[in-house]
Amino acid sequence: MRCKQLFETVDSLYDQYVTFWQDVCNIESPTSDKAGVDAVGDYFIREARERGWKIERCAQASAGDVVVITLNPEADNAPVILSGHMDTVHPKGLFGYPPVRIEGDKIYGPGVTDCKGGIVAGFMAMDALERCGFTSRPVTLMLQSDEEGGSRVSGKATIEYMCKRAQGAAAFLNLEPYSRGKVCVARKGIITFKFTVTGIEAHSSLCARTGANAIADAAHKIIELEKLKDDGGLTCNCGVIQGGSVPNTVAGSCEFLANVRFVNSQQLEWIKDYAQKLADTVHVPGCSCKLEVYGSRLAMEYSERNLILADTVNRIFTENGLQPLEAVRYHGGSDAAEMTSSGVTCLDSLGTEGDYIHSADEFGLLASLPESAKRMAAVAYCI
Repeated sequence: MRCKQLFETVDSLYDQYVTFWQDVCNIESPTSDKAGVDAVGDYFIREARERGWKIERCAQASAGDVVVITLNPEADNAPVILSGHMDTVHPKGLFGYPPVRIEGDKIYGPGVTDCKGGIVAGFMAMDALERCGFTSRPVTLMLQSDEEGGSRVSGKATIEYMCKRAQGAAAFLNLEPYSRGKVCVARKGIITFKFTVTGIEAHSSLCARTGANAIADAAHKIIELEKLKDDGGLTCNCGVIQGGSVPNTVAGSCEFLANVRFVNSQQLEWIKDYAQKLADTVHVPGCSCKLEVYGSRLAMEYSERNLILADTVNRIFTENGLQPLEAVRYHGGSDAAEMTSSGVTCLDSLGTEGDYIHSADEFGLLASLPESAKRMAAVAYCI
């Protein structure tokens, strides 16, 4: 087994990196809080600087800065890139103070699994590689700053920078939460539409003769959108709605958000066309509707190069006593979609394992930290 010493080194670092994990997650970093996200980046920069690793920072005006840390930057071979995001969906204070706690075999806190556990495991893998004298290729850790919400805060500037920076990589391993025995090779894309319906206000007693109820028109549109429920294809959820003023007035306005998941670019074009036609259709005479794209994220479509990488990674795992992983598609979005679309060979969901993601009960399994680090280190060492 080529990686025996490497894996023993990862295990020897366990206690140190559980503390690292706690420290990073105790820095609360909601996506819109630039100071909080940058504080997470600063923590990684301090640790990287102590080890003499190369540090790059892509400054952002509103989002946190993207941080890129490289071991062996002068090595000739194509780099292996590890990547995950520093931002979380959790509002400050949701987990109390301090935010992080350890109970039994679990760590609880904001972003412990999505996605701070993954980036800590990536740093741990790099540390172990260096301690074992690995110098044959660059190993880079990219820390994304506004992944949650599809890089909307930076206007896509963060992920566009990362895609350019990742060109030519031997492998890009994205560190979203791990699901035991699986590796993600495809993901659904996401597009959120904002429908703004304008009606005509009137006294409710006259609704049969005057006025145009914007809520009623919106309801017709929502019913049509909610019919999209193909688990293997298009799905739609209308999850937010606002409209009207008081019960005895015909609603003069109503807006709602429709979140659609799709598997490929053809479905994306179809849903854009369908949504526009639905917005243009007048269900209640006197109403009109404006359609906007509130946010979007590409689908990570199946690609031959990603499937080949999955086979290569599984060979490495099998040769070194690690569990081979089943290649699957997930419904949630991630930066791996943009990476794949830009031509970078990519696998996703190789971070730490846990559950209740995006909730006040989010936790990570402590044992998954060295497991994740070993997977990454083995790929970098053997590919």
